[in-house]
Amino acid sequence: MKVSVNWLKDYVDVSVPADELAHRLTMSGNEVEAVDSVGASWDNVLVGHVLTLEPHPDADRLRLATVELGGEQMTVVCGDPNVKVDDKIVFARVGAKLIDGHNGKARELKPAKIRGIASSGMICSEMELGISESHDGIIVLPADAPIGMPLADYMGDTVLDITVTPNRADCLSVLGVARETAALTGKTMSMPTVEYSELGDDINKSVSVQIDDADLCYRYCASLIKDVKIGPSPEWMQRRLIASGMRPISNIVDITNYVMLEYGQPLHAFDYNKLPGGKITVRRAKDEKLTTIDDVERKITSDMLVIADDSKAIALAGVMGGQSSEVSDNTTSILLECANFNRENVRRTSQAFKMRSEASLRFEKGLSPELALYTLRRATQLIVELAGGVAAKGIVDVYPGRADRLPISLTDVKVKQVLGIDIAQDEMVMVLATLGFGCKVKSKSELLVEVPYWRTDVSLPVDLIEEIARITGYDQIPTTLLSSEIPQNELHPMLTFKDRVRDILVGCGMQEIITYSLVGWQDLAKIGAPDPIGLINPLSTDQQYLRTSLRPSVMMKIADNEKHEPGLSIFEIGRTYLKRDQNLPDEREILCGSLAGQRTQRQWQLRPEHVDFYDAKGVLETLFDSLGVRVNFEACDDATLVSGRTAAIIVDKQVVGVVGQLDPHIAEQYDISSDPVYLFEIKMDKLLPLIRSMGEYSRIARFPGSTRDISLLLDIDVPSSKVQDIIEDTKLVSEVALFDVYTGDKLPSGKKTLAYSIVYQAPDRTLTDKEVNKVQDGMLKRLQKTLAAVLRQ
Repeated sequence: MKVSVNWLKDYVDVSVPADELAHRLTMSGNEVEAVDSVGASWDNVLVGHVLTLEPHPDADRLRLATVELGGEQMTVVCGDPNVKVDDKIVFARVGAKLIDGHNGKARELKPAKIRGIASSGMICSEMELGISESHDGIIVLPADAPIGMPLADYMGDTVLDITVTPNRADCLSVLGVARETAALTGKTMSMPTVEYSELGDDINKSVSVQIDDADLCYRYCASLIKDVKIGPSPEWMQRRLIASGMRPISNIVDITNYVMLEYGQPLHAFDYNKLPGGKITVRRAKDEKLTTIDDVERKITSDMLVIADDSKAIALAGVMGGQSSEVSDNTTSILLECANFNRENVRRTSQAFKMRSEASLRFEKGLSPELALYTLRRATQLIVELAGGVAAKGIVDVYPGRADRLPISLTDVKVKQVLGIDIAQDEMVMVLATLGFGCKVKSKSELLVEVPYWRTDVSLPVDLIEEIARITGYDQIPTTLLSSEIPQNELHPMLTFKDRVRDILVGCGMQEIITYSLVGWQDLAKIGAPDPIGLINPLSTDQQYLRTSLRPSVMMKIADNEKHEPGLSIFEIGRTYLKRDQNLPDEREILCGSLAGQRTQRQWQLRPEHVDFYDAKGVLETLFDSLGVRVNFEACDDATLVSGRTAAIIVDKQVVGVVGQLDPHIAEQYDISSDPVYLFEIKMDKLLPLIRSMGEYSRIARFPGSTRDISLLLDIDVPSSKVQDIIEDTKLVSEVALFDVYTGDKLPSGKKTLAYSIVYQAPDRTLTDKEVNKVQDGMLKRLQKTLAAVLRQ
């Protein structure tokens, strides 16, 4: 929200410097991002008075203008045909820095000869001063502009760029910021005086309004102004609109924008003569089409609210008007709308068409229905004054759900409980009164506070306490130390576990991603995920459901990033939400990761190689080894992964996850071009109890170990993990590693050999060969008995 300080001064005495005001607003919760000075670069630019105009002797389209600057006169060559004698204009002396219309950059004005005539200056347009991009004509100042005054003193301004928080819809207005300024500086705020004559016929004879959906339109006010003259708005209004970041268009459009910025309530002007019978209906759309004022035909659906005449929709409520009822240069009668619409409906409609506007922004933050009438009367007044209109008698005001707000009880005890300090009751009354709250003293320790209509964010005692604290100043609340012992840090095993897993995976070269917990139905349906939990009021169709799996989120990120990264290794730790009989969902902590693309970056001495199953398996082995957990992998099936290239992740005989190659057909549905893609998923809450300790360490062995290699002959379908389990469970075995697998013609049919390197080691002595042989013989007997594995000679 850009706010002109000069505009603020219409309503409150701004006696502090702009930087100090910006600091106070920021400290009170209205962050000022920037303080821009309009006119700081206008050196050598003055208010001038055109005394004479004479034809240029050598150019038909040029004239010689004599300009008075207060004590001196200058002659310049001027090409604008709109300049008239006695005009007050903006004159730039030689040396002034102006905007070059060809490249948009500042340049210093130098003496020039134009067709043989010396010209020592320039009569300026808005573009040369950097006020706007318009260079259609020169700036004509009001007749009372003081001749010779520096333009920076006459037109200069300071603009505050304020970041308004979502709850403070009232501060999306100049009056709202003026109210804050008055409270922070101890000044009194004044409201605009709204008075105008209603010389036309009774409005009810010409206009009727019907609200069909009172749950989407809470109030609709309308006024009728006839005999208006469309033209440019006054210079002072254009200047304020430009300072606020808006482009002047015409007097009617500018007035609606000006009053919206002033009060914070959007308005819309219809050409009354384009409304058959003057009838307005506020209803849901009927799956119809509407061409909006940006000349785009839009298909509107039944969940959208429209303003309609007898036969068709003429505007998208709270978002944009329609072309069929748009105000044009030929308009003579205006039907002015000021309504209050459902914030969620406006947001969904504006998002559906990607049409965020200043109006929809304000409706989305939530406005009070009470604001509509005040705003409408102010805009009607300005149209009567500035467009020569005649207002009809009365205003159409349809307000089906009017409700009074109950006062809020505020006690001294509650204030001290929240702020930790005592604040006198009269001081609280004074602070709240400056913000427009009405206070009634119920007792020495209790106030009954009436909330003003514009403060839709205040509904609880704690909201009032916040107002007292921020206006008094958070920095004025003294710092106090804790009066009790600092509580011990509570251990959260899952948080510690997740941090440890993150560190290990990042150490493996993977990157963590964080995605939304909300997904679209189509994203889950592609992998056949369980029936998800839907939201009652989703923000968009792609965020309608709580995710039941992390796989869609990971795969979508692969699709988004694979074009920019030759190799992707990503993971996410997050929650999934599954339905159960109770009202609350079953929340589970899941780790999901993926490897795709090339294994290494391109190098001249290496051929590019794609990741494979063993890269993903290696990452998991590193993870479990770092966690101090023995892990096995056994072949399994998974609907998302390729059969024969998928394995269950087993810890302590329990399946805690799965790893495998992503099914190419599913990858294609997610627009993934990398092939192959490997995915792993681990149930974190199931794995955590199986980890005995994440902080135990063993002493380095003092005595040497004895290494033996064995080769076992066994059936081809026996997994190596079962062999390794028996070896590792053998007493005195400290390390075991598979280093060779062989199948071939030299072996009996259906057989294979597995070769292992085994380290035997004791913590308290050096083992003898006799001891090692005895242990190994016992191990070989168990292998033969359990797996029919025999030592290959």
